[in-house]
Amino acid sequence: MLSDAMSLLLQGSPPDFWPSQFANDWSFVVRLGWGMLAFALVTLFGWFVLDPAVSRIVTARNRNNPTVEDAVSRYLRLAVIVVALLVGALITGYGAFLQSSALVVAAATLALGVAGQTVIGSLVSGMVLVLDPEFNVGDYIEWEGGQGTVRAITLRVTRVQTPDGGLVTLPNTALTGQAITRPYGYDRTRIVEHVGIAYEDDVDEALALLRAAAHDVDGVVEGPSPRAFVDEFAGDAVVLRGEFWVSDLRRRGTLQIRSEYGRHVKQRLEGAGITLSPASKRELLGRVEVDREE
Repeated sequence: MLSDAMSLLLQGSPPDFWPSQFANDWSFVVRLGWGMLAFALVTLFGWFVLDPAVSRIVTARNRNNPTVEDAVSRYLRLAVIVVALLVGALITGYGAFLQSSALVVAAATLALGVAGQTVIGSLVSGMVLVLDPEFNVGDYIEWEGGQGTVRAITLRVTRVQTPDGGLVTLPNTALTGQAITRPYGYDRTRIVEHVGIAYEDDVDEALALLRAAAHDVDGVVEGPSPRAFVDEFAGDAVVLRGEFWVSDLRRRGTLQIRSEYGRHVKQRLEGAGITLSPASKRELLGRVEVDREE
């Protein structure tokens, strides 16, 4: 229906003010005007209706990451301009040219896809991370090869601050291609420490001291309560595992919390006469012969 209306409009004669020597160009001017109008309408709709709606969704899921909102808005506006150009070209009457050039367009798309496979994969992975409600800025995560707090999520990379203060930039494909562990509840971080004691010591007393030492750490939450277990029977020591949860990890680093817990554990175990990390013992068997020279 739209094409019929366009045909009727183009078949009309030019207005009186149009120069007679350019009468044959009137249809081209009309098509160009409709194409520019279509381009403007699509662009305005994308920039002032679609972009704010998508930005609100992204912001709601990533309140602490303005980088994502800027990146999504930038790429969305670029996509809107591309779509507006295609719509304008179709309205202007260049759709046949695009159809006849399908082979060229397909070849160019294939070349760009092969050349930018890594970048495109990172962009897709970035969108997956951005839209994932369980992955946000401020989360403490563990992945194969490291752990830390998510500081920024872009459409290509994710920046993670490690417990020692370093900043790691990871391609988004590295995170979406493997299992990611969040060792905490939604507002809590789990701390795990291993302690070795001598076999002669009282294990039950040591477990109770590990739980009590966790309560001395500032910021420990009560739900769930600190726990302690026998983790391993090593060659020289019984390895105990202490677990507790802390809130507001951004106020203090993981290393500082572990250091504080370690000091309290050492004080309590030594005060109870429990041997911490006993020295290795080895039994030597053999015979020593001494030759005397006459």
